[in-house]
Amino acid sequence: MSLSPSISPVVTPSSRRYDLDWLRIIVFILLIFYHIGMYFNTEGWHAKSLHANDAMEPLMWLSSPWRLPLLFFISGVAIRYLGDKLGAGRFALDRTWRLFPVILFGMFVIVPPQTWSELRIAGEIGPDWWDFYRQYAGQWEGPWPVFTPTWNHLWYVAYLFVYCLLLAPLLPLLRAGSDSRVMQTLGRWASANWIGSLGLIILPLAPFILYRFTIVPMFPTTHDLTGDWANHAGSLTILLYGYAFARNEGLWKAIDRAFPLVAGVTVTLFVLLYAAYTDFDWVAERSYLLWPARVARIVFAWSIILTLLGAARRWLNTDGPLRRYLTQAVFPYYILHQTITVMAGYALRQAGLDVWTEFFILVSVTAGGCVLGFEIVRRIPLLRPVMGLKFSPDPIRKPVNRPAAAE
Repeated sequence: MSLSPSISPVVTPSSRRYDLDWLRIIVFILLIFYHIGMYFNTEGWHAKSLHANDAMEPLMWLSSPWRLPLLFFISGVAIRYLGDKLGAGRFALDRTWRLFPVILFGMFVIVPPQTWSELRIAGEIGPDWWDFYRQYAGQWEGPWPVFTPTWNHLWYVAYLFVYCLLLAPLLPLLRAGSDSRVMQTLGRWASANWIGSLGLIILPLAPFILYRFTIVPMFPTTHDLTGDWANHAGSLTILLYGYAFARNEGLWKAIDRAFPLVAGVTVTLFVLLYAAYTDFDWVAERSYLLWPARVARIVFAWSIILTLLGAARRWLNTDGPLRRYLTQAVFPYYILHQTITVMAGYALRQAGLDVWTEFFILVSVTAGGCVLGFEIVRRIPLLRPVMGLKFSPDPIRKPVNRPAAAE
């Protein structure tokens, strides 16, 4: 998922949002480590260590409210630039070509080993891979307690694809709304003073608080697309925020101005929520603490997104060979990583290793497998489109750092 031209400090045809490139890289890498953590914590997952414990859970819970929302925000920024460049029809075709093959290949090639491992651990199937795969690929909703075929961790790609198709015919309206006098005035107000900075923190929270007290209790997150309405509401809202921010220089300046304030809010809420999560059962028994903690989680999610955007604009808006390499590599890393982690975890769990040796091996195998997998697929033209890379008959030619839009 490459990003759009820079909007800070000056938009030029050849500039890029290096800060958003770096944030995207960091969030995807954090997501890889989060899934490694899922192997060791006490929550249900596709494979679990025999040493599973709750030591990392408070930190993992603190990353959950903002990781994917930040990716959807960045995707919204990139959709704005790509939509402006291509127009509605070509945008829809481009997103279909770039995302749909990834979803299909992921569901029928990348993800099945995860399901096989999960069912083997649960004692639901025998070791015969092909017997399992015929049922996995050959019938909708296979004869197991998990739904198959599935996209597992690739739900983000599936949701982004659907959102792009739904928004494509609305792009002229979205563009007009985002460029309207009202939005430009709002941007100037938000960047003008500390009251505007407070408004930047508080006003965008309104829909998320509304969702939390209305549809979230009715529609717990499932990642199944069709019934995941609370997740859709939150993900699509934050994506539209990214779209609205993309070309509004006033809103980006407001992020710069608000950075000390939102950083302070983020640190304060991090400490309070960490304390709550270390003994959440005790908090959950007291409604006078539970509901403030739930609201604090929503505020924290938005404040840390603003904090990271502001920090990236200050310190990560730089280019270099590593940025160029990882911008291309990190999406294939994301596609590959969970299958590598689950398969390695399945192999390690009965090896009799201590937890730190198991952790070191799992991190090494996952990281090494992602790097090796990317280096292989980037060299094979027919594999590039199904792994999130642009098709190229000469894939290892020296890349040109031209402006691009979202993947």
